[in-house]
Amino acid sequence: MNPDNASRQMIERPPLSEGPLALRERRVEPWLRVDWQKFWLTVRGSEWRSLALVPAGQGAPADFTLTVAVSLARTGMMHLGVPIRVVDATRVPLKQMMQLIDEVNNCIAAGDLVIIALSTTSESPITVSVARAADSALLCIMMERMAIADAKSTVDHVGQQKFIGSAVFHPNGERAE
Repeated sequence: MNPDNASRQMIERPPLSEGPLALRERRVEPWLRVDWQKFWLTVRGSEWRSLALVPAGQGAPADFTLTVAVSLARTGMMHLGVPIRVVDATRVPLKQMMQLIDEVNNCIAAGDLVIIALSTTSESPITVSVARAADSALLCIMMERMAIADAKSTVDHVGQQKFIGSAVFHPNGERAE
């Protein structure tokens, strides 16, 4: 190989740093997605100042309803332009239940909207009472992870009249239609 050919090969090949980069799918935050915005408008179609998010049963991650609550609150804040409080009641013990309900009621009295994330009725002694104390409840179902019998039992324990509806989520975190 003569020096001219070696030079030409070096010039013709782009340096590694100029080669194509791996394309990564950019994750869009839930509150910026149309499906979450429609979900918010549907949930907000009912009159409530406090909304309890109740998991249908076991099978979801521990932070399931908290993740939904934060995404729903962020979507609502974008829509309404006011803060929406999120209460993580997934690990609140029985001895603090009344204090939690009083704090939620104080927020409501101050004009705030409150979304309360709860644990399953089988894992938490306060879920039923807190859901009943809220204006409304939303049954949160993780597709293919929760049993229908558990969902029916949850609705029976809280009371069907308390629920404004249900929402189904994929295990990957996406909201199902």
